[in-house]
Amino acid sequence: MSEIPCSVYIVTLNCGAWLEQTLKSVQHFDEVIILDSGSTDHTYAIAQQFENVKISHQDWQGYAGQKSLALAKCRNAWVLNLDGDEVLSEGLKQEIMDVIQQDKIDALITPINDVFLGVLNSKHTKKHAKVRFFRKSKGHYDLANKVHENVMVDGESRRAEHDIYHYGESSIFVKVEKNNQYSNLKAAEKFQKGKTPSLAKLIVVMPLTFIKSYFIRRSFLNGWRGFVNSMVNAFYAFLKEAKLFEKSMNKNNK
Repeated sequence: MSEIPCSVYIVTLNCGAWLEQTLKSVQHFDEVIILDSGSTDHTYAIAQQFENVKISHQDWQGYAGQKSLALAKCRNAWVLNLDGDEVLSEGLKQEIMDVIQQDKIDALITPINDVFLGVLNSKHTKKHAKVRFFRKSKGHYDLANKVHENVMVDGESRRAEHDIYHYGESSIFVKVEKNNQYSNLKAAEKFQKGKTPSLAKLIVVMPLTFIKSYFIRRSFLNGWRGFVNSMVNAFYAFLKEAKLFEKSMNKNNK
């Protein structure tokens, strides 16, 4: 297969467990830019096995900041963002090639298929979707977002038919640890934006998020894994609100 005229950019920190599969899935792309924030595992050794990969160090600037710096290093008009625990599907690769060739739209909104505890979701479970492939000149990050950063696209987008596979949630421990870290960042982001905590939201956010995850997004189709996943998602939503209360209380006690 000839090279795909698209730059892939990835930010990493100790992603050795999945990175080889990630890089194999984009080995036909023109270049892969990895911005690493201090890995101590075999991330560098894996990256150096691939001819199209350039890896460099950058002290952590936050999720949006780090990805913005990686994006700036890309030389192609089209770019694709992956995390170091994600794999591009063959179907999505073909869609990307078609979009580049047709040159009519500016971005694809891509479904993310979370492989929770090593098992793919049911094909009927509703997936989250984000812009991951886009025309470089049309996309940027909002640096105010501390986590769950999204590409803002000034142009025409459409939803992709195929997935990016996300393998990072390999255990309940890992998912809970991530949610604890992310809820810290989201609470700080809300606090900095002047959001005030709400007791009503604190009370209802956990059951409502569970209902959304388990029933509306159809996680119940994933058996006991879907139930556990929905419970953890609900607790994450609760933690964000609880930590906003905590920050407000600490401010008032100073």
